[in-house]
Amino acid sequence: MELQAIKQRFGIIGNDEMLNRALDIAAQVAPTDISVLVIGESGAGKEFIPQVIHSLSARKHGNYIAVNCGAIPEGTIDSELFGHEKGSFTGANETRKGYFEVADKGTIFLDEVAELPLSTQVRLLRVLESKEFMKVGSSKVQKTDVRVVAATNVNMPEAIRTGKFREDLFYRLNTVQINIPPLRERGNDILLIFRKFASDFAERYAMPTIRLDSEAQRMILSYRWPGNVRQLKNITEQISIIEQNRDITGDILAKYLPDYQTIKVPALMTSENNEKSFNSEREILFKVLFDMKNDIAELKKDIQQLMHGNRQQEDVTPYDISTRNLEVMENHLQTINHNFVAEHHTVLPTNENVVDTEEFVEDNLSLSASEFDLIKKALEKYNGKRKPAAQELGISERTLYRKLKEYNLTK
Repeated sequence: MELQAIKQRFGIIGNDEMLNRALDIAAQVAPTDISVLVIGESGAGKEFIPQVIHSLSARKHGNYIAVNCGAIPEGTIDSELFGHEKGSFTGANETRKGYFEVADKGTIFLDEVAELPLSTQVRLLRVLESKEFMKVGSSKVQKTDVRVVAATNVNMPEAIRTGKFREDLFYRLNTVQINIPPLRERGNDILLIFRKFASDFAERYAMPTIRLDSEAQRMILSYRWPGNVRQLKNITEQISIIEQNRDITGDILAKYLPDYQTIKVPALMTSENNEKSFNSEREILFKVLFDMKNDIAELKKDIQQLMHGNRQQEDVTPYDISTRNLEVMENHLQTINHNFVAEHHTVLPTNENVVDTEEFVEDNLSLSASEFDLIKKALEKYNGKRKPAAQELGISERTLYRKLKEYNLTK
């Protein structure tokens, strides 16, 4: 059957290449009995694929049963799928047929198949491999001739790795895999689907059809649609019922798109914003470089003091090694400094002539007047404990100690 005929028969809208590929594969595997696994996000329209496969197969006159595996409690899923004998468990007042018995010669669609308990996965694997099953509470083996099409929105390799899904069952279901693209990747199909929904709701509620202006069309194409087609349908219905104005602007549409600004729309950067951003990043880089250089200077000073009592030894001490490492770090920072100057044509101040680290910080970083109060409040909050106070202020403990000496708060 031609793709256009399939779309018309099942009400599938769109011309996306990935969607057409999925429908083409479904049409090709339909005449066979091999298992199919449909992969796609929730709400993307996975349920159409098993319907297409069943209707184009030799089983089209048999039963088609769709089962939402995630909606059935774990304690009753085996009974629902395979049936049970009378008295097999509390509440089993009569013998009941399961879906695999009812759908004999037909097709079963197992939606959210990754939600099946591991014990049920074992039973399902047996049905797929030998076409045999046993009812709950029975020792009699029954035969069934059922075509299984499964679907999931779960990352199956990850589910297998974490032990939530059997690897052998995955490969048995995944004889042919069909991928359904999310709505956000279907381009102009989004507008076509919106118009179809808008027309349907206008007819249902006997009101004029809503229309999107150019800005609203841009927004609807750029939105991520985490709920896919299902979300688009719900939003179209909401707007059709609530809005009196039939011409929908971007401002109106934004009220119905959750987190639109933070999810998709990029910030527009003017030249002024770019300059401010560059200046801000440059100031941050200055401060990081200065703090790192100051910390290295203090570490070298401490190490030299510790080394004073070890100079009589001829062997290389750990302190010598540490000093060399610090010198390497200084050289690395100097390289970063030069690279930044070359890239941004900006001269970074250096501390080559700085002996006292405290004076260097005071002269070059221009500490705000409120710094003293913030440090004092942090120390009071944590009863003078420097480590949690430094974490609260977002600085290193060594930097805090330097600030304490600077403001004479060490006592």
